[in-house]
Amino acid sequence: MTWKERRTVTILSIILAVLAAALLVVLGIRYREHRAADGAVQQTGAIAPAAAYTAVTCSNSTATLSFSLDETGRWIWSDDPDFPLRQDAVPAILEALAALTPQQVLSDPEDPETYGLDDPTASITASGEGVAEISLVFGKATTDGKSYYAVMNGDESVLYIFDGALQTALQTPIYDMCDLPDLPGLTEANLSSVVIQGTPAGETPGPVTMLNAQRAEGGGDAAWRCDGVNVTDNPTVQALLEDLENWMLARCVDYRPSDEAADICGFSAPDASVTITYSTEGGTDQTLVLTVGKAPADGEGRYVRVGEDTTIYLMETALMDPLMRLAANGLE
Repeated sequence: MTWKERRTVTILSIILAVLAAALLVVLGIRYREHRAADGAVQQTGAIAPAAAYTAVTCSNSTATLSFSLDETGRWIWSDDPDFPLRQDAVPAILEALAALTPQQVLSDPEDPETYGLDDPTASITASGEGVAEISLVFGKATTDGKSYYAVMNGDESVLYIFDGALQTALQTPIYDMCDLPDLPGLTEANLSSVVIQGTPAGETPGPVTMLNAQRAEGGGDAAWRCDGVNVTDNPTVQALLEDLENWMLARCVDYRPSDEAADICGFSAPDASVTITYSTEGGTDQTLVLTVGKAPADGEGRYVRVGEDTTIYLMETALMDPLMRLAANGLE
């Protein structure tokens, strides 16, 4: 090896040693930051496991929602304990809270306004028997839009950066937490009749379509008749029966709506109503009544009411098309 080659090897070795040292320094700094971040949460106020909390208040830019466990161990919405709250909704928020780990901790932050904390995007306060109350206020998103600045327990001298999972969960509207009623399974095997009342037109009622299932004494597939005519093979009838088998509510629109809200949704003069008679597994006849209001402004779906329930729900357009055709024109 010539002296020039030895010199090149020496220079490259020095460069590699410097880079290795720099890498060790960076890794050491990141390790200490990670340990400091974990320790900071514990020092500021330990976040307990999700199951330890029995009350929580969540806020976002549009609403503040408070929840608590009742004497039976069920989560209730404090503003309306009778609201059919989905029992996995609040635990999901608390699980996101319990899973928090700071991505970064700023021990000497700038003014709160710099991080959007003067106009919070969300906040949460959770408490429980035997655990310290914990509160978080979220400011604006970081430059990548995936994480958020936050302060814990009102201490603005320390700033945290958390991923957006909890902040996103806190944006959930109360109606998205509604436990939607399950519609009964409606198949050709258990359907007896379907009666569709069409749109009223002034003083003249709209068309009424009455579909009745006729079965042989030994059972088997039904033959569907309308005004004595066999309409089993009618494409609209088959499309309706297929939709009924897949009927489900998409979401809650308004729980205990005002008369004005019901009118806006079209229930002062419904576009259609359908009365369905079906049998249960035990052979008992049951009736399901669905009242159909207007379509939302975006045209996606239809407002509906189930039986005597005044709650307004939304059903997807794809499950309503044959029904609405029959309501408007009858069985042509």
